[in-house]
Amino acid sequence: MLGLTDLPIELHIDVFLPLLPLRDLLSLGCTNKHFAVLCKDETLWKRKLDRDYNFNGANTARTTGWKFIYLRLTNPRVYVWGDTENGRLGLSKFPKSAVHGVPFPTELHFTGTRIVNLAAGGMSFHALDAEGQVHVWGTLNGQSYALNRDGYSEPAKSAPTPLRLGLPNPTRSISCGRLHSASLDSKNFIWNFLCWGRPFKLSSHLLNSESLPIQIECGWAFSSALTRSGDILVWWPLSGGLGTKVEQKMNEMDSEGDKKALADEGVIPCHTWEVEADPVVLPTLPPLPDLPGGAKGLETRVIQIAAYDNHLIALTNVGHVLMYDSLDGEDTALTGRWNYLPKFSDIQEVCSHPTFAEGKASPPRKMQITHVSAHFRNFIAYSTGDSSVVLMGNMDTTPESQPKVIPELQNCGVISVVLGDYHNGALTANGKLLTWGGYSNGALGLGDPGRLEIGSPGGFATSNDRLRAVQRHVGEPPAVEVPTEVRFDHKRKKPKERFCISAAASGWHSGALVIDLEPNENEDDSDLEESEDEQPEPSNVSRGWRGRGILGIPDPNDALFRGGSVFRIGFPGRGRGRGF
Repeated sequence: MLGLTDLPIELHIDVFLPLLPLRDLLSLGCTNKHFAVLCKDETLWKRKLDRDYNFNGANTARTTGWKFIYLRLTNPRVYVWGDTENGRLGLSKFPKSAVHGVPFPTELHFTGTRIVNLAAGGMSFHALDAEGQVHVWGTLNGQSYALNRDGYSEPAKSAPTPLRLGLPNPTRSISCGRLHSASLDSKNFIWNFLCWGRPFKLSSHLLNSESLPIQIECGWAFSSALTRSGDILVWWPLSGGLGTKVEQKMNEMDSEGDKKALADEGVIPCHTWEVEADPVVLPTLPPLPDLPGGAKGLETRVIQIAAYDNHLIALTNVGHVLMYDSLDGEDTALTGRWNYLPKFSDIQEVCSHPTFAEGKASPPRKMQITHVSAHFRNFIAYSTGDSSVVLMGNMDTTPESQPKVIPELQNCGVISVVLGDYHNGALTANGKLLTWGGYSNGALGLGDPGRLEIGSPGGFATSNDRLRAVQRHVGEPPAVEVPTEVRFDHKRKKPKERFCISAAASGWHSGALVIDLEPNENEDDSDLEESEDEQPEPSNVSRGWRGRGILGIPDPNDALFRGGSVFRIGFPGRGRGRGF
């Protein structure tokens, strides 16, 4: 007779162990060496995270540390920082700072829900909780105005604090554009949001059982989907034929008089509808070369896409990075073409880059690009592991263009890169968030410039600059060139180590999902030193657009854990003028 230990390992990992409650699973791991190994399996804990918490790390390249995250995701924290306009931070009170904005991570509290992912829109945030519910705050379209009596049928209606969307099905993933967003739900339906109160489902014969969407990605003013069959579909909800259909339906719903989507008890009722429209199918990929060290004989296919301003990046299963242009509308989409980018794909080309060739950073020993991300005018291609690389391009990148390479981001275990209009963030496997780029009203999150040491990252260059900013509210700190770690314990009475598991950025704001590395012995030890160090939030009436291998992770089995259980992208401002 077969015993439990005689069953195939795959049966345990795939079927039996994910069903066990946490306490039983941890106890089983203590019974013998066989189950001790099985109960540490990374695939097991990743599946439990997806099953129990709706968290799959899809926005990162993480491959390990799933048990560590699971044991701490019972009480995740949401932090936001940056510009305060349009209610985009969702805070009822703002901490004081010497200059405009919130220049350091500030906790946004949620009651009775567990947030597991963040997505940043042009002037808003979208958050996904463990039940698949979507929470929003800020303004989906801050270029117009809305009255207090208006509901969320108006794109410009602001949500000054988080509200939940009353959607028909649990949501799997969210992506945000500049003035719109899209989601993929548990039934593989694609929902489009031009306002939060009237989302519409995209219906097309191109979305069938053999061509289900596996990824959605919003660019500046378009949306796109990668299907199981490998097709890339693109549509424009704000313009063209689809935009006309949407406008007609909005006018019809306005005339009905009962679909204003007024928020009630923290919920925005969603008056859903469906539109039949065929997206544009982008051309198939051109012939691509074999990559040095790559697997031979594999059928080349697209596994990931990233969208930005009228452009789209595609990544293949063997590491080819390609760019598609001319996505400014459905009339011009098929006039574009795929451009293969060898200097972002081929290890020999990458190693010849001056940064590596001149010894400013160690060249990769092996390389396969595994992830891409994009925002506004820039895109990122990166690999993972202890010999990881991070390569940056933009709208003007050609097959002959060298990527931008920042030495401090190479070989440091980067698992996610997020981009705002002028600021950027890189998340590492050991839970550190590094930011660089423009100050953007505090979107770097490096601290209050009025208190930071002169010349330090995020601080002012001179004492006169700081004095002028503090007294006259003129000027801001210079851009940060070297990626610098963000702290998540600003203004605490005592320092506290925290671990960032995901991040989001857009426009002039940022957010992060963070877990504690140590128990909360004293919950009364507030994150803020003094209550008078807060100031009321400004009016949130929509004011419109103003013109512009895991590294260093503790072992989840050590003494710290014993004793029981313990989120494509929005682009406001468009870079023309000062911002928004």
